[in-house]
Amino acid sequence: MPSKISFINMASTEQFNQNVVIEKHDQERLEKKMLDSCEKLRLSHLDHPILIHLETMAKCNAECNFCPYTTMDRKDVKMSDELIEKVISDLSDLPVNDRFQINPYKVSEPFLEPRLFDILKLILEKLPNASIGFITNGSPLTEKKIQELSFLDHKRFAPIKISLNTLDPIEYENVMKIPLDKTLRRLDVLHSYVLRGILKISINITRVADTPQTDLDFLNLVNQRYPLFIPYINRRNDWIGTIDHDEKKHQIPNAPCLRWFDLSITATGKVAKCCMDGNADYSKGDVNNQHVLDIYRQTKLEMLRLYLPNRKTTESPCSTCTYLN
Repeated sequence: MPSKISFINMASTEQFNQNVVIEKHDQERLEKKMLDSCEKLRLSHLDHPILIHLETMAKCNAECNFCPYTTMDRKDVKMSDELIEKVISDLSDLPVNDRFQINPYKVSEPFLEPRLFDILKLILEKLPNASIGFITNGSPLTEKKIQELSFLDHKRFAPIKISLNTLDPIEYENVMKIPLDKTLRRLDVLHSYVLRGILKISINITRVADTPQTDLDFLNLVNQRYPLFIPYINRRNDWIGTIDHDEKKHQIPNAPCLRWFDLSITATGKVAKCCMDGNADYSKGDVNNQHVLDIYRQTKLEMLRLYLPNRKTTESPCSTCTYLN
């Protein structure tokens, strides 16, 4: 192992991991952070989104037990090239100092999209005020795709989040319904590209939270196998009631929601209520016949961002949603 990795202080890393796990299981602390973040966004993103999910193709190779993909109506739907260009054109109407992030997925695996790198180049060309983010299960991230990523402007990319969840082969297959060994081979190659400085995009390895001890074990194992990746814990979410969760662990937060500052565009063009509205059952617009920014700037939605009410006092589905990431 190269010497620069040997400088990692494992004791301090394990203490940091313990703090991460404690926070992810501390409802009150997360509520306070959610409120603080919303108040900051109210000042900077009242009239333009901080994040846009753009699902160009509703396809995934996994069937994770924490995701609504398997029951989704629009599986395999592909957004037209013309609509992708229209969405990007709408966003280009923003002033260049209005910063935001665009993520080319929603309930989908972005690296299965055959047009992905053409779409990324279009975003980088037409939206100079946009960064790009990914969540992927890592399995389709071939060396060819890693090489193509390395040719792009690394400064324009947010950390790539890889949903790994466990390093146990049996648990992994039970949770995600794909084999672990293939994913780890891809991640080994990805780590080597980061190690050699070829790919300079930060990599997060994520897990959907379970118990404090299993979460901590996961963080420590990732640090050992992939010292240049950052392990992270995501709270388990119920996708507005479509995925079962433990009521004792998940309560409706006493806080507003960061997702009020997002737009979540599905492959059909319908704009979901938020990232947790997997099937777009609570659609708030359609980019086929509406300007993207007009959808975001609807008076009703703007009032949520302006006044930041406690979620419990809002109307359904926000009033019953447990999202707290």
